[in-house]
Amino acid sequence: MSEARLHLVPVRSRDAKEFVRLWHRHHPPPTGQIFCVGAADESGILRAVAVVGRPVARHLDDGTTLEVTRTASDGTRNANSLLYGAAWRAAKALGYRRLVTYTQAGESGASLRGAGWRVIARRPPRAGWHTPSRPRAGRGNDRIARLLWEAP
Repeated sequence: MSEARLHLVPVRSRDAKEFVRLWHRHHPPPTGQIFCVGAADESGILRAVAVVGRPVARHLDDGTTLEVTRTASDGTRNANSLLYGAAWRAAKALGYRRLVTYTQAGESGASLRGAGWRVIARRPPRAGWHTPSRPRAGRGNDRIARLLWEAP
C-alpha cells in the first residue's frame, strides 16, 4: 500500500471488530478484549487495528499477562509494527508485566521483529480445538504450527 505517515488512534471495540471482519485473512474478530488501538494515516483513515485481551491459553492467564489476540491491516507498511509497540506500552502502563501473541507457520513475523518482539516457543500443529466439553467450529486454520512471541 502507501507510505502513509501513521499515528496512533483510539478505536472502539465494535469498530475494531468490524475492521478485523473486513481485513483479517483467516480469523474472525475476537469475542472479548481489554483494549484496542488503531493506526490512522494523515487524513484520519484507519489503516490497522490491534485487539488486546486476556490470553487464550489458560496457563498464560495469570492476571499479569495479556495477549494481542488480533491485528488487521489494509496493507499499509509498518502499521502492525507501530501497533505491536503501542500495545506493549499500553499494557505496561496498565500494570501488566507480559504481552504475548502468536503467528502461524508461514507468516514472517516481520512486524513483531520490527517492534522488538522475540519468539519464545514453537507450538506444533493441533488436530483442532473441538473437544466434547467445549465444542468449536473449525475455521480452516487447524493443523497449523504456531510461534509464540513475547514483547521485549
